[in-house]
Amino acid sequence: MFNDGPLRIAFLTYRGHPYTGGQGVYTRHMARELVALGHDVEVISGPPYPHLDTGIRLTKLPSLDLYRMPDPFRIPRLSEFKDRFDVLEYLVTSAATFAEPLTFSLRAHRELVGRLEEFDLVHDNQCLGTGIWKIHEAGLPVLETIHHPITVDRRLETKHATTPWKRFTKNRFYAFTSMQTKVAKKLPRILTVSSNSYNDIVKDHGVDPERLHIVHVGVDPKQFRPLTDVDVVPGRLMTTASADVAMKGLAFLLEALAKLRAEDDTIHLVVIGKPKYDSKATQLIKELDLSRSIEFVTGVSDQRIVELYNQAQLAVVPSLYEGFSLPAIEAMSCGVPLIATTGGALPEVVGDDGVTALQVPPGDSEALSAKIKWALAEKDLRSTVGAAGRERVIQNFSWTITAERTVEHYRALLQEMNY
Repeated sequence: MFNDGPLRIAFLTYRGHPYTGGQGVYTRHMARELVALGHDVEVISGPPYPHLDTGIRLTKLPSLDLYRMPDPFRIPRLSEFKDRFDVLEYLVTSAATFAEPLTFSLRAHRELVGRLEEFDLVHDNQCLGTGIWKIHEAGLPVLETIHHPITVDRRLETKHATTPWKRFTKNRFYAFTSMQTKVAKKLPRILTVSSNSYNDIVKDHGVDPERLHIVHVGVDPKQFRPLTDVDVVPGRLMTTASADVAMKGLAFLLEALAKLRAEDDTIHLVVIGKPKYDSKATQLIKELDLSRSIEFVTGVSDQRIVELYNQAQLAVVPSLYEGFSLPAIEAMSCGVPLIATTGGALPEVVGDDGVTALQVPPGDSEALSAKIKWALAEKDLRSTVGAAGRERVIQNFSWTITAERTVEHYRALLQEMNY
């Protein structure tokens, strides 16, 4: 019955922040494109909630939201506790472990178990909590998207911890990844976004390769595009730090920026993201006296982000690891020359070094500084590497293609489950 008809999809995202992290971006664009293909989509999200296009239903599953800004790790008022899941969220967080994947999944199970007849399947976006498997057991087939295994974050964060205590606390924070491995091993069909992530999921989560499939994510090249009425600001670098953690490599870009500014103080950096008060990046900004040469931008519209890309002379993705990298293809789609590391899936995404992007080893501020210095001196880089990068995005990465290929996996899952 599901060979070619419209599907009723419950799309789950435990965090849907529209500006930081890729989950909210993935949710928004996937929901829009699935609806455009004729399917019915209800997004079910924990806070922070995603921005969705007009006409797409959003069901909010409130939580204590203990990591919300500007008061992360707050102590909630007694009146905020509404049920046992709120208590569980507080207790797990008090033990310094990230609770949201577990507690969101249990809230989602509670929401859906009484609505089984309203949906044909569930698409879970990276949560992998215990409740996700319970939803599948209750009779709603679950398709999972794992952008990359969070075990990689855990490994990199502990590796770059500066003290044994910080290494211990990082391991404790990421304890939820053991739960995610158990759930991932059980689910019948999983999507990921790159060959690199595919290999890491098989290795870290022990998922059967036959149940894992690659569907690239995308960008809208009509939205992320070169703007002829926006002037490039000389010396401006731009990067996106969706999370101020070691994996994103912002610290190495800051070290490179300090080296560059010693020779040319017009070079400056715009960061889409918000610094963490206790991160290595925040400390480096003070130590290297960079506060006046860096601007952090948050909460702005997609159009403003496109303008910022077009104002940048270069875009930089300094990550130690990426499972895909939406910021990379957004920059390329805008025609901005991109410098990216070879961390994780980045070479697979950005293409050939010197053709569609420029590449440097991850974690090497000297190499990054040298590459930026060279690229800033190349006046025709926008018409060569920048233009070729945009063409690569147009040919390979679009949200429409992502949605179409995902629907193929919806139907394959339903066929496997005899629905």
